[in-house]
Amino acid sequence: MSISELQSYDHAAAYEAVRHVIPEVEWAMYAEDIEAIHRLKREQDAVILAHNYMTPEVFHGVADIRGDSLALAREAEKVDAGTIVLAGVHFMAETAKLLNPSKRVLLPDLRSGCSLAESITPQDIAQLRKEHPGAPVVTYVNTSAAVKAASDICCTSGNAVQIIRSLGVDKVIMIPDQYLARNIAALTGVEVVTHPGACEVHERFTPLDIVQIRQGHPGVTVLAHPECPPEVVAEADFAGSTADMQRYVETEHPASVALITECSMSDNIAAEHPDLEFVRPCNLCPHMKRNTLGAIRTALETGGPEIDVDPAVAAPARRAIDRMLEVH
Repeated sequence: MSISELQSYDHAAAYEAVRHVIPEVEWAMYAEDIEAIHRLKREQDAVILAHNYMTPEVFHGVADIRGDSLALAREAEKVDAGTIVLAGVHFMAETAKLLNPSKRVLLPDLRSGCSLAESITPQDIAQLRKEHPGAPVVTYVNTSAAVKAASDICCTSGNAVQIIRSLGVDKVIMIPDQYLARNIAALTGVEVVTHPGACEVHERFTPLDIVQIRQGHPGVTVLAHPECPPEVVAEADFAGSTADMQRYVETEHPASVALITECSMSDNIAAEHPDLEFVRPCNLCPHMKRNTLGAIRTALETGGPEIDVDPAVAAPARRAIDRMLEVH
């Protein structure tokens, strides 16, 4: 995939993709930054990878590749561009660098952290191994490179069941998201040792939220992310990763749908399905929202902040990711 193929851009056509979620007067306010970013991408031999939780003006206005965290990193391997701008959070930029060590990886705002990634350290893993000898450590990709390096294999919310079943064991340590681990344990029948980490967006949802959504919108289909507490997932019609949610909407085409996840996900899918009603329970990720058009433009103009990973950490972290890719 060449950079020229990715970056063909028509401002009017781009607005057509978002006109159902962004007023035209607001879109006009973004025009200068969007046009500058497309120019800078050509000049800097750069592509922008945007997570599903980006706001629509970023997701539809400047992104070349869109998806969940692992999909972004994998797709980046197929691009000829020498620079990757990761519109997401820090661990995603690290993962992109791990899978693309020869490329320059920029993160628009170094403050773009993650409550999950910050909830666990390699020392925590060492203690868990001591308490549960022989149990393999399955680490969610929403973690730092150092934590991945201390693990046996990585997983995503979309492939966790497959990864755990592939190990052929009765007990695993699954970190750091306690809710994802409990939801996966219910699906696999494997004993899962958890860690008290959680996503600050998904842990705020409650079963009552879903009950109230159904009362206000009879017939609505509720899709929940597995980072939500198990009692929330139990109230939903379907649970899956952001990519799974998008596929569900595309294939099942429910007339009315509520996505129990970060708010911008609904906006981005709604832009592609204007005929559907999207009920928006709006919990925002403050870290994702640091990836503004202005921050992305500045990153391209200044060449930073640049993300790097210590080679001593990168090698074992990459092994944990590669083991996952061999399975999925």
